Amino acid sequence: MTIVTAILAALALAATAGIAAAQMEEGTANFYGDKFEGKKTASGELFDKNGLTAAHKKLPFGTKVKVTNVDNGKSVVVTVNDRMGASNPAVIDVTRRAAEELDFAKTGKAKVKVEVQK
Repeated sequence: MTIVTAILAALALAATAGIAAAQMEEGTANFYGDKFEGKKTASGELFDKNGLTAAHKKLPFGTKVKVTNVDNGKSVVVTVNDRMGASNPAVIDVTRRAAEELDFAKTGKAKVKVEVQK
């Protein structure tokens, strides 16, 4: 019984560490847009390129994250409502509107910091 308790405690600790690590990420952001307009996202919502939403690999749907363009300091808060493919090297995909507010719509990608909002 003690071994089971120790294993459960270790698993709980590992899960907590994963959540804490996901509170802030740095990497590349892409934007996805026109071809997905009006199609269902993984959460079931319809994609709106003019909304402030995003796709993420692991964060729960409904999570609000602040995305900051590291190169210019501009930031925007988006809501996770979609999933990214596992092979996508970016940390987040945002809508065209979010990319415009972050000033990377022309280049299509930017170096960003992603922070979970409380």
